[in-house]
Amino acid sequence: MDYLSIAQLVLSIVLIIIILLQERSSGLSGAFGGGTEGGTYQTRRGFERIIFGATIVIAVAFAALSLVDLIK
Repeated sequence: MDYLSIAQLVLSIVLIIIILLQERSSGLSGAFGGGTEGGTYQTRRGFERIIFGATIVIAVAFAALSLVDLIK
C-alpha cells in the first residue's frame, strides 16, 4: 500500500465519523443539551458550524486525492 491509499483510507474514515456527528437526532448536538434557550443554542450552533466546515474541507481533500490517484 502506498501513502496515497493510506491517506484516502484515513480521510474516508474521518469523513464518515464527521458526517455521523452532524446527525441532529442522535449526534453530538443531541447529547449535550436539551432545549434551544439562550447560550446553549449559540454554543451548539457554533460547534455544528465547525463540523460542517470540516466536512467540506475533508470531502474536497478526499476528492482531490482520488483524482490524483486516478491520474497516477
